[in-house]
Amino acid sequence: MTDPTPGAAASPSPDQLRDAMTRVRSEVGKAVVGQDGTVTGLLIALLSRGHVLLEGVPGVAKTLLVRAFSTALGLDTKRIQFTPDLMPGDVSGSLVYDAKTGEFEFREGPVFTNIVLADEINRTPPKTQAALLEAMEERQVSTDGVTRALPDPFLVAATQNPIEHEGTYTLPEAQLDRFLLKLIVDIPPRDAELAVLRRHASGFDPRDLAGAGLAQVVTADEIRAAQRAAASVTVADDVLGYVVDLAQATRRSPSVQLGVSPRAATALLAASKAWAWLGGYPAITPDHVQTMLVPTWRHRIRLRADAELEGVSVDAVLGSVLQQTRVPI
Repeated sequence: MTDPTPGAAASPSPDQLRDAMTRVRSEVGKAVVGQDGTVTGLLIALLSRGHVLLEGVPGVAKTLLVRAFSTALGLDTKRIQFTPDLMPGDVSGSLVYDAKTGEFEFREGPVFTNIVLADEINRTPPKTQAALLEAMEERQVSTDGVTRALPDPFLVAATQNPIEHEGTYTLPEAQLDRFLLKLIVDIPPRDAELAVLRRHASGFDPRDLAGAGLAQVVTADEIRAAQRAAASVTVADDVLGYVVDLAQATRRSPSVQLGVSPRAATALLAASKAWAWLGGYPAITPDHVQTMLVPTWRHRIRLRADAELEGVSVDAVLGSVLQQTRVPI
């Protein structure tokens, strides 16, 4: 039996990986107060190799949250401010003529990073929104017949304002379907808002995360190992059947015009695996599926016009679907 290579680091155990990912939540908490659920959602998306749509009114720290998250992960991040005049090449990159060589060279766009903050994504036309489709689905960018791989890990965190509709564009269904989760970033409760004010009164500067004590607490190799570990969580056939039954129930709901697709079912499975792994479970239970159903499916369902006029919400429909679908024992 050969001795291990001198200096070779041992692979972290599942518990060590889980502890490392848990430290990310406490580290982000040094800058963002009262958004623990949203941070957990970002972690689940990262572990599932998915993307997140953050919806909330201005001023609830959506941008700060993503910046703090990437800082704790030690990953490169770039922010794209989506505006009506933003072009697809401004996102993915474009060919630029080099006068010295007389040739065109590719200039990488801001999508070539680990975490993309797509700020106010619904303020740009669908043509530019679509520039993210290939990046989100295939993790690559194709230009002039050449395919270029994006960095790994890769996550898109897009924000949108649910209140203001002037000058905005509805996200296409194909675009929405590429987001693993839609997380609602709410106004924090009184105690949390008071804590925010105390921090600012003590000199907290949201533009200086290092000054707030934020530091990298996990490595890229640990993130990739955690992604593999989350994907290896087992699923029993009866739980798989439960996911399918829930998906079919959305398509039969009288309030729904368009139910979830098979891709949505696979998304729920991936998110449930990540949530189970974070909790130390070796297999998915119906509880994990129920917890992840609303954030995974709320943006994939289109209600009938009459249901919307009656004030029916997607979250309420999904709650009804959960209540009416038999849970495997």
